[in-house]
Amino acid sequence: MNMNELKQILQKFKQGKLTDNQVQEAFEKLSMEDLEFAKIDHSRKNRQGFPEVIFCSGKTDAQIITIAKKIVKRNHQLLATRANRKIYNKLKKEIPHVKYNELAKIIYLPNKKINKKYDNQLLIITAGTSDISVAEEARISAEVMGFKAQKIYDVGVSGIHRLFKYKEEIESAKVIIVVAGMEGALPSVVGGLVSVPVIAVPTSVGYGTSFNGITALLSMLNSCANGITVVNIDNGYGAAFAACRILSTKLK
Repeated sequence: MNMNELKQILQKFKQGKLTDNQVQEAFEKLSMEDLEFAKIDHSRKNRQGFPEVIFCSGKTDAQIITIAKKIVKRNHQLLATRANRKIYNKLKKEIPHVKYNELAKIIYLPNKKINKKYDNQLLIITAGTSDISVAEEARISAEVMGFKAQKIYDVGVSGIHRLFKYKEEIESAKVIIVVAGMEGALPSVVGGLVSVPVIAVPTSVGYGTSFNGITALLSMLNSCANGITVVNIDNGYGAAFAACRILSTKLK
């Protein structure tokens, strides 16, 4: 709930400009705004640490634009995942400062309040180049949430010597996101090397028996490396949210 808006409502009530019912309606609108096709959760930042995120897949352009404008109007951070350039071009006419990352398929407003104390203590690793789009979804999401990530791409088990070249970066990280398709082995390798949280992201990259990421998912769930957390297939955003929650807890 935006405290400035809350104060304005109370001031208007005190001045007799709002009735009891109008105050109640205003309070309800502050926490949840009903657009019929969507109910925007404006109080999510207070509960979960970050405002509502728009999942663009399945929504019309008009719906995405309306939701985005409502979020920005409340001075919330804008993050829209699984977006295409077409909707970005339309949205930019309404919100000129929005950015678009083609690889990550994310529309966002840059966060000007990066937690410098934790710069590059979030590390994102991919097994292959084909996994980078999911990794970029995680990296951009984390940055919008206030945490700048370091990245190491294409260091999978088919040439594991490439990973060991980055021993210093791996050992200095506080949280590591590992993105892998095919057989999904890389998180187990990384998980066996470090004492910090490792978040594994299976991707839908691979040949027929990868079953669009199910093989990697099951492999990661069955990892013998202790303490690995696994998110859903291709869910870079979910991995970033989990990582940022861990780092936010460390900041307290």
